[in-house]
Amino acid sequence: MITELDIHLPLRKAMKEEARRKAVAQKLGISPYRVQGMRLLKDSIDARRRPISRQLRFLVAVDEPLPEAPLPERHYAPLPESAKRVIIVGSGPGGLFAALRCLELGRRPIVLERGKDVSARRFDLRPINCDGYVVEDSNYCFGEGGAGTFSDGKLFTRATKRGPVMEVYETFVAHGASTDILTDAHPHIGSNKLPDIIKAMRGSILGAGGEVHFQSRVCALLRSLDGRRILGVRTADGHEYTGDAVILATGHSARDVYRMLHADGLLLERKPFAVGVRIEHPQALIDAAQYHLRRGEKRPEGLPAARYTLATKIADRGVHSFCMCPGGFIVPSATENDEVVVNGMSLSRRDSPFANSGFVVTVEPEDTDAYLAEHGVLSGIAYQKALEIATSQAGGGMQKAPAQRVQDFLAGQVSATLPETTYHPGITSWDLRALLPQSVSSRMLEGLRFFDTKLRGFAGADALLIGCETRTSSPVRIPRDPATLQHPQLECLFPCGEGAGYAGGIVSAALDGRRCAEAVDAALRA
Repeated sequence: MITELDIHLPLRKAMKEEARRKAVAQKLGISPYRVQGMRLLKDSIDARRRPISRQLRFLVAVDEPLPEAPLPERHYAPLPESAKRVIIVGSGPGGLFAALRCLELGRRPIVLERGKDVSARRFDLRPINCDGYVVEDSNYCFGEGGAGTFSDGKLFTRATKRGPVMEVYETFVAHGASTDILTDAHPHIGSNKLPDIIKAMRGSILGAGGEVHFQSRVCALLRSLDGRRILGVRTADGHEYTGDAVILATGHSARDVYRMLHADGLLLERKPFAVGVRIEHPQALIDAAQYHLRRGEKRPEGLPAARYTLATKIADRGVHSFCMCPGGFIVPSATENDEVVVNGMSLSRRDSPFANSGFVVTVEPEDTDAYLAEHGVLSGIAYQKALEIATSQAGGGMQKAPAQRVQDFLAGQVSATLPETTYHPGITSWDLRALLPQSVSSRMLEGLRFFDTKLRGFAGADALLIGCETRTSSPVRIPRDPATLQHPQLECLFPCGEGAGYAGGIVSAALDGRRCAEAVDAALRA
């Protein structure tokens, strides 16, 4: 008999194979000797109370051997010369997974990326971290792998109904990711490991006959004579790439793409997004709160750096944590030199002594109406940009960020001193209540007090706010037909992923990339 089984075990026992086998046998009401094989399917921590336990799901073989589970593999057959060409703009998860799915469907992906390859891109992070200078087409947001490559690589998603999530995880494993992501409840690759995985994906694309072109920023669409069908794109260096369809997977920071589409007369829509700050705590404080540790007690062996998710609604707007990075760092994510934007990341070890998270407030389209007359449907971008410029000015330049102790933010006073931080360019003491829009800061005040009742020390003396977090998602949606996924005004243009307003992270963007590739295939078969 082979069956799935869930068990709960105290933390120390859960780490021992013998204790696991005994617990499985006990739940089945059989002798442990009859359990001939166990394979972990899911592993999650239950830290709601002490003692902390782990919830484990196993595939269990009773009275018969357990078949060996082969490691996920992906083999992409060489494309014939006659394969239809699909132009994919952007090499983030949406673009990469669209390209890989195109290979599976016998379509030739032509990937265009405005930034550099992931190895060269790494060197362009030094200027923004150390010199206060943004390489505008190669940074934390732009370049091979997209914004997630050097800003954490978290894979946890709630988008389980959008497509085959496990297929995404298995594709990552097939390209070098740890098999742990197949079983962890909150899978995470880490910014130190994801670059090699991205390179392996590029290798799969090239090996099967696809193309990948770097430093190829798209600046114009090529249309048929009647203007109804897209034929390809033109890049800033004047090169034209033609194909049978275009998948637009440019990410939420490619503002020039929205302007290009708007100038081209294509329909765009305003959508909600969120802005706020990064909040940073000692990781030990988060561990103590989440794992119910006593004063001075260290995090028990076998427990990862603790994470949290906090959310509420205040005055009809969501207030929530975003992209929480346990054992992580705060990084500069500006894409132009007149702005400051902060984001978070973690390495695979998650061993930084600090934890950080976005602490943000929902911005509805009507909240950006002050920019509507001048910027129209791009009012949300103007709202973001104005805050990013103000943040840069408050920081004092060179990518320094304005910061304030949480307790001083609550008291309405500038911090006399600032604690240690992981934000490498440096921080400047500033009144963040004056910097942020009042509709945001007032809700943050109430949110801090409320979250402090949910997580001990959240608004305590060791908590630091660093501004501003503005790139949580795109403030613009590129509309598409719900059945064909094509833009309603331009045949064979497929808006995709986070930049188009249809995803909110690595996995959901990857799923949307796969879905768009399948929509392209269906359109070309019609």
